[in-house]
Amino acid sequence: MTMRSIQQKTLQDLEFPTVLQQLSGRCNTELGKEAALAITPLPDQEAILEALGQTSEFVSSLISENRIPNHGFDTINGEIQLLRIENTTLEVSGFRRLSAICTTVGTHKKFFKKFKEYYPLLFAASEIVEANKAIPAEIDAVIDRFGEVKDRASDALFDIRRQINQVRGKIGQSFASALNLYHGSDYLDDIRESVVENRRVLAVKAMYRRKVKGTVMGSSKTGSIVYIEPEAALKYSRELNNLEFDEQEEIQRILNQLTAYIRPYTPLLSEYQLFLTKMDVTAAKAKYASEMNALMPKINNERQLFLRDAFHPLLFLSNRLRDEKTYPQTIELKPDNRIIVISGPNAGGKSITLKTIGLLQVMLQSGLLIPVHERSSVCLFDQILTDIGDNQSIENHLSTYSYRLKNMTRFLKKCNADTLFLIDEFGTGSDPELGGALAEAFLEVFYERGAFGVITTHYANLKALADELPHTTNANMLFNGKTLEPTFQLVLGEAGSSFTFEVAQKNGIPYSLINKAKKKIERGKVRFDATIAKLQKERSKMAQTGSRLQEEESKAREEAAKLEKLNAKIKSKLENYQELYNHDQRMILLGNKVNKAADKYFQDKKKRLLVSELLRIVETENSKRKKKTANQAKADRVKKEQVTQEVQKEVKVIREKRKVEKKKAVLKEQNKPPPVFKLGDRVRLQDGKAVGTIDTLEKGKAIVNYGVFTTQVSVDQLELVEKKK
Repeated sequence: MTMRSIQQKTLQDLEFPTVLQQLSGRCNTELGKEAALAITPLPDQEAILEALGQTSEFVSSLISENRIPNHGFDTINGEIQLLRIENTTLEVSGFRRLSAICTTVGTHKKFFKKFKEYYPLLFAASEIVEANKAIPAEIDAVIDRFGEVKDRASDALFDIRRQINQVRGKIGQSFASALNLYHGSDYLDDIRESVVENRRVLAVKAMYRRKVKGTVMGSSKTGSIVYIEPEAALKYSRELNNLEFDEQEEIQRILNQLTAYIRPYTPLLSEYQLFLTKMDVTAAKAKYASEMNALMPKINNERQLFLRDAFHPLLFLSNRLRDEKTYPQTIELKPDNRIIVISGPNAGGKSITLKTIGLLQVMLQSGLLIPVHERSSVCLFDQILTDIGDNQSIENHLSTYSYRLKNMTRFLKKCNADTLFLIDEFGTGSDPELGGALAEAFLEVFYERGAFGVITTHYANLKALADELPHTTNANMLFNGKTLEPTFQLVLGEAGSSFTFEVAQKNGIPYSLINKAKKKIERGKVRFDATIAKLQKERSKMAQTGSRLQEEESKAREEAAKLEKLNAKIKSKLENYQELYNHDQRMILLGNKVNKAADKYFQDKKKRLLVSELLRIVETENSKRKKKTANQAKADRVKKEQVTQEVQKEVKVIREKRKVEKKKAVLKEQNKPPPVFKLGDRVRLQDGKAVGTIDTLEKGKAIVNYGVFTTQVSVDQLELVEKKK
C-alpha cells in the first residue's frame, strides 16, 4: 500500500516538528540529530512496520540483559569528501575515526547475529551492511592508540627513528660535557640551561659570551643572559634536523599509501555512517517511547482506528515535569462510525483530543511508537488534512474566514475514502447562521466521499446533522454541571452544551446582563442548549449513581453469600442439637422405666418379676432400633461423640467469652475516674443496697443521711446513684 506524503502544514498544525526536536535532543551524534529533525511520514506500510518494529526491538533491549552495544561515532563526512578526490591524504585523526566506525559496525553485526532471535528486524538491517575487518587492521598496523605513527609502520621509518635516537643520545652527551665545563668556569647563570626553538641551550652570563664556543640562539628580556648552543652539539643538531625531515617524508609516504588502500572502500564507509546514524535515531525513538510508555499498537487493514487510553505526547511529558496529571482519551472510528462531531464548552479539552488523534497518527506513520493502551488498533491513511488554530494571515491579507475557505477548497479537492480530516471550530469566522449552513454542506460532502474525520464545533445545526447521518456520531467533553470544571473525558453518542451563560456567570458577568442576553436570542435556542446542558448533568448524575449502585450490589452479594454460609452452618448445628436432644429424652424415658421397675422390686423383692420387666423394657427398646452393621454403629458412635465435643467446645467458648466480658467490666469499673460528689447527691456503699443523701463533705470523708440514721464513710467507698437536681 503506497501512501502520499502528508503536507508540511498538517505537520505544523499538529506540532509534529516539536516532537522531532524532542527526539533530536535524545540522539547521541550530530548526524543523528540532523536525521531526527528531517523525519517525515513514511511512504508505504512496509516501511512503517519496519521502522516501528525496529524501535520496539530497541525498547525491549533497554530493559534486557542483552543491551545493544554503544553506537556512538564521530562524523566522517570530511574524510569521505577527501577520499573522493584523487591524490589526497587523510590526517592521522581521520584514520582513527574510520577505524572506530568500522569496529563499531563490526561489533553491532556480531551482536545482532548472536541475538537475531531477539532482534530479527535490527539483525536484518545489519546484514545489509558488509563487514570489513581489513580497514581497522591496516590502520591499527600503522597508527597506535595514542594517534602516533608506529615505528614498525615501515622498515625505513624504523631505521630513521633508530638513528634519531642515537643522534639525540650524542647531543645529550656533548651538551652534558659542555655544561660541566662552563659551569666549573662560572660562566653560566644560576638556571644553567634552557630550551630555544626546541633545542637545549646554555644560559651564559652576558659578560662571558665570547668565552663560550657555539651559536647564539637568543637572550633574556633584560639582556643579562645569552642562550648559546654549544659547538659540540651543533653538528649533531644539523644531523638530527636532516633525520627528522626524512622521518616526516616517510610518514607522509606511509599515510599516502594507507589512504590509497582505503579509497576504494569510500562507498562502504558512507554505508557504515548511514547505518550508525539510523541506529542513533532508532535508539532516540526507543528512549522517547520509554519515557512516555509508548508502544506499537496492532495495525489493521480493516479501516478501523481504535485509540484506547491515548495521551498527547507533548502534554504528557510537560505535565510529568510539572508533576501534573494528564487525562487519556479513548476514541474509535470505523466504517459504520466514520465521523465524530465533538461539542461542548471551551477549555474542556476538545482541541487537545483532536490534536491527540492527529499527532499520534502522524507519529505512527513516521515510524514512532505512540502512548496508547496495548489493545489499541490503528489503520493507515493516504493523507491527513487539518484545519486547526487561528490562521489569520497578515502578510497574505487574509482573514481567518478567507483562510479557512481556501483550506476547505483544498479539502474538497483531496478528500476521499483514504483521508483522515481534523477540523477545529468548524464553520467559525463568519455569520453564525450562514457559516453554519456552509459548514453543514461541507460536512455532507466529506461524508458522501467516505472520509474519516473528527471535528469540533459549537453549531447546533452540525450537532443535529451528526444525529441524522447514519455513520456520524455526536460526542462531548464531559463537564461538571455544578462546578463548571472540565473532567477532560470524551463521551460518545451525545452532543455537548456550550454552557455559554453558565461559564459567563462563573467568570463574574452580572446575572442581569446574562438575563438580558438570553432575552435577545431565540427562546428555542436557549431551551435547546439548556436541555442539552440538563441532559449532560443528568448523565453525569446517572454515571455516579450507577457506579454507587454497582458498589452496593457487589456488597449485597457478598453479604448474601456470607448469610447463606452462616445459615447452612446454623441449620447443621440445629440438626445436631435436635438429634442430641431426642437421644437425651429417650434416655430419660428409659431411665424412668428402669427406676419404676427398681422401685417395685424395692417394695416386693420379687426378682423374677424384676428380670421379666427389665427384659420387656430392653426388648421394647430393641424393637425400635434398626439393625446396623458394625461400621454403621461405629460411625454413629463417632458422630455422637463429635456432636458432644462440639457442644462442649461451644459451651466452653461461651463461658470464656463471659469471663472475658466480666473481666473487662471489672477493669472498666476500676479504670473509671472517681465521681465528684456534691452535697445533696444520692449515694450508696459499693457493696450495699441502702441509698442515702450526702449531708456534709470534708477531707475525703462524707456524712450520709439514710433517714433513720447517719454514718461517716470514706468517699472512695461510695458510688453515685443520682446527682442533686
